[in-house]
Amino acid sequence: MSKAPASLRLDRLLANMGYGSRREIQALAKNGRILLDGEPVRDADRRIPVTGDLPARMTLDGRAIDPPPGLTLMLHKPLGVTCSHKEAGALVYDLLPARWRQRDPAISTIGRLDKETSGLLLMTDDGDLLHRVISPRHHVAKRYRVTLDRPLRGDEAATFAAGGLMLEGETKPLLPAVMETLSPTLALLTLTEGRYHQVRRMFAAMGNHVTALHRESLGGLALPGDLEPGAWRVLEATDIAAIFAGPN
Repeated sequence: MSKAPASLRLDRLLANMGYGSRREIQALAKNGRILLDGEPVRDADRRIPVTGDLPARMTLDGRAIDPPPGLTLMLHKPLGVTCSHKEAGALVYDLLPARWRQRDPAISTIGRLDKETSGLLLMTDDGDLLHRVISPRHHVAKRYRVTLDRPLRGDEAATFAAGGLMLEGETKPLLPAVMETLSPTLALLTLTEGRYHQVRRMFAAMGNHVTALHRESLGGLALPGDLEPGAWRVLEATDIAAIFAGPN
């Protein structure tokens, strides 16, 4: 994983976290509005250890600061929002605190879900973690709940499990994937690749059409039932470990 600096000047640390310019942070410190362990930090030049417990130790105007660099979170992506920094319309980044758009390093999605797909989406400012999750070498399993327009014909699970299915416009066959039938028009599909619109294209290749798609888990990390669409949660180290300890 990317390592955050051991320490940073207070003004640089909070500016990098989107709380304002370094000059504005200096003014906040001078006015006693930043506390560390209950004591005002009036010297914005003071170096602050960048540790995960900072939100429990530092406040700004009486409120705990955001997690420092090394931030990773899960978002319950709702329908109708796009995993992009620049496209028109509602974006997943609009669901986060506005100041987080100013964070340095920037927060990015780990992979993407299309506009009409809901479910578990990870976001991080840790570039090493991002590449580790999406790397084909790690085979992180992704499980989707798939709703279909027409009843399954019966041979889909065997075809997907065998591997070798060719998607239209591609020259490399798919790796094996596991499908569990829940009803004639509902299935769980677990795969370890992340090709463009892969789940939709797999069922299209079998003569069916996906009408709803929801990602339930990545590796051993599942979307909690109490995390509402549009809500997010900061991940702990144990959560991140679960991604790679699951059914990969």
